[in-house]
Amino acid sequence: MSLNKELRWGVIGCGNVTELKSTPAYQKVAGFNVTAVMGRNEEKVKDYITRHNIERYYLDVDSLINDPNIDAIYIATPPDSHKEYALKVVEAGKVCCIEKPLAPTYQDCLIINKAFIDKKVPLFVSYYRRSLPRFQQVKTWLDENYIGKIRHVNWHLRKPANTVDLSKEYNWRTDKNIALGGYFDDLASHGLDLFNYLLGDIENVVGLSTNQQNLYSAKDAIVASWIHQSGVTGSGSWNFGCSQRADKVEILGNKGRIEFSVFDEQPIKLVTIDNSEELLIDNPKNIQLYHAINIQKHLSNEGWHPSTGETATHTAWVMDNILK
Repeated sequence: MSLNKELRWGVIGCGNVTELKSTPAYQKVAGFNVTAVMGRNEEKVKDYITRHNIERYYLDVDSLINDPNIDAIYIATPPDSHKEYALKVVEAGKVCCIEKPLAPTYQDCLIINKAFIDKKVPLFVSYYRRSLPRFQQVKTWLDENYIGKIRHVNWHLRKPANTVDLSKEYNWRTDKNIALGGYFDDLASHGLDLFNYLLGDIENVVGLSTNQQNLYSAKDAIVASWIHQSGVTGSGSWNFGCSQRADKVEILGNKGRIEFSVFDEQPIKLVTIDNSEELLIDNPKNIQLYHAINIQKHLSNEGWHPSTGETATHTAWVMDNILK
């Protein structure tokens, strides 16, 4: 597809992810116009379009998707609705970006991705860390052999149960029918997707998971081991009932290591036999900015977007294999 006109976006959903992370980012991209938003609560969506200076709103999905003055759709709703909405978008022949994870199961991801491939309609997924400058710097260090031959990657993520967890109030993120892995689905998908990007696709993975706290129906403690196609081994542990929060990745090579956090804005660290270097690369205020810019470049044939339906489907395969 060649983008030679303003691309008019319609957004399905006006929740927290669209407030700062995404909608304002799309509005900052030359050639993009966020034209309309769909939400089921009229008072909420009217307030949203006023604050974000958006032209109009809809109260039902079909009206937004089939609006002839909308060229592209951004789906920003809970994962259990992604398949239904995505198949409507592809049937309308419109460019689409879907919040991660692409769908709750690998099988649903396969169906979504195949539909867009068959119709030759571009599909992007909001694994925006692939586009962030801090992780581009990590990729440069790896690609230029700063730590030599890569041997292993390890990630440990832990956090305490929050107030909502302890209250046992309903939270779709920890409903096993929407996200079997709970916070693992929501958070670990970002890091595992990033490892696929930095180190090449994971080709074999095993995992164990359980619910230690019984605060909600989804899993809250997960461990995994894997091997990338390149032969790099990997291991990870994710626990959402510990006393303190931590988020640490180490990539080990035969000449050094790289350390970083997937979520925290901490310096990325390069340690080699002869040198040690730390770089603090700030994320943009609207964290999906570079992701949105790369969509524009991809559609204009000026670049290649690193997060597509295909890459997100592979990440879903990894997640499925860990959880089962």
